[in-house]
Amino acid sequence: MCTLLFLTFLDNTIVSVGLGALQTDLHASVADLQWVVGGYALAFASIMLACGMIGDELGRKAVMLTGAGVFCAGSVVCALAPNAQTLIAGRAIMGLGAAASEPGTLSVLRHIYTDDRARARAVGVWAAVAGLALALGPVVGGALVGAWSWRGIFWFNLFFGLAALLVAAITVPESADPTAARVDALGTLLGAGTLAALMFAIIDAETSSFGSAKVVALLCASAVLAVAFVFRERRASHPVLDVRLFRLPQFTVPNVVAFCTYLATFAIFFFTALYLVEVPSDSGYRIALVFAPMTVLMIIASVLAGRWTGRAGPRWPITVGCAAFAAGLLLANPLITPHPDYFALSLALALAGVGIGITVVPVTSAVLDAVPPERSGMAASAANTSREIGAVCGAAVLGALVFSRLNASLSSHLAALNVPASEKAEILAFKPVIIQFIETGQANVGGYSKYGPIVNKVIDAAYASFGDGLHAALYLSAGLVLAAGLLAALTLGKRSASKEAAQDLTPPA
Repeated sequence: MCTLLFLTFLDNTIVSVGLGALQTDLHASVADLQWVVGGYALAFASIMLACGMIGDELGRKAVMLTGAGVFCAGSVVCALAPNAQTLIAGRAIMGLGAAASEPGTLSVLRHIYTDDRARARAVGVWAAVAGLALALGPVVGGALVGAWSWRGIFWFNLFFGLAALLVAAITVPESADPTAARVDALGTLLGAGTLAALMFAIIDAETSSFGSAKVVALLCASAVLAVAFVFRERRASHPVLDVRLFRLPQFTVPNVVAFCTYLATFAIFFFTALYLVEVPSDSGYRIALVFAPMTVLMIIASVLAGRWTGRAGPRWPITVGCAAFAAGLLLANPLITPHPDYFALSLALALAGVGIGITVVPVTSAVLDAVPPERSGMAASAANTSREIGAVCGAAVLGALVFSRLNASLSSHLAALNVPASEKAEILAFKPVIIQFIETGQANVGGYSKYGPIVNKVIDAAYASFGDGLHAALYLSAGLVLAAGLLAALTLGKRSASKEAAQDLTPPA
């Protein structure tokens, strides 16, 4: 069960170090790379709530094993992908499989461990495995890319996915809710449509603008679908997500924290890794070493946070974890340069890893404590969905921010180059080519060959602009994490309060 959990979390970050290699091999744009990462999270988030409900109804083990099989099939598609579009499709298939397999890993714990302290320890192990997978993603990915190629990442997924499926089939007990209702298919489709339209809109806005007809139409469609989803879930006899749960701070606040921390984690594992690959041109091995201390401390912090949460409840562990995570982001930000101090950067990322590790356990525990046992599948799915929506928004929103800042900053960097005034206008016209170079690693420089003597300065300007965009994304991420921690400190109570709220919550008629 933990192996399945490990793989589904691992695949949120394992491809980050391989982005440069697959970009070159498949001639992929940055938008394609965002879909490679975000497509997995989008598929994951879109149906996870429904899969939790299906598991409650049909059996959590059966749904978990089916999801593992789909995950393995998607891994084969990715490993053999001849182009970026096929790779994106394979990643989406993997996300669907992960959505089916992951909720069962947590809701089964809720039914096996009924004592508060025992469950807190079990959730601590669950969170430690999740944190380990999240942090090991860049390390394992870097090692596989360095030793083989980016395709090795997906053969690794297939091998361990099949092994996990076999072990889970033998060892995991079946559990189900005999009174569970049928899945709300309409609610599931409305929720998936909301997320898909939003992600398409934001990523498309990077190459056009938020004022373009297509982007406006997609944003309007997302808003309409979101309203329809809430309307449907408020009136459905057996909703895929009981929106009444959001009346409870013990349920809502941990989900907000999960969203913000995953969005910020995406800033580290996608954009920071991509920057290190493209600007200093680091190898997969070196990037793996940069992230290694973060991995170790995240594991230790997760284990200790499980004990802390079992004694004191989720409030202060979440608050302290968010503060440490934000501090790590703020310290790492100025260290991400074309010639980084790798030791100092590793230490800053390690502090961020401590924060992530501390936060994962109490967030998960708080969400489960906020609902009655028969809703554990829904609650587990909601928490995981919040994380994956954070990853989706990390891919889309932070990507839009990075390239918006890049575009704005690049003009000033190019204008500052030491060229004759008569040629500055032509140099500024070089901007689309530079952006193409950053987005794809390739560019058609035919009409600009006469600027060969200053080409290094132009490239430096491009990288400086990319860095400006990345720094803006990291500052935004740190601010969101700090705000989430403050919200937890002000609103969350101890476990006893959560228990009372859970007892007052009854399923809708």
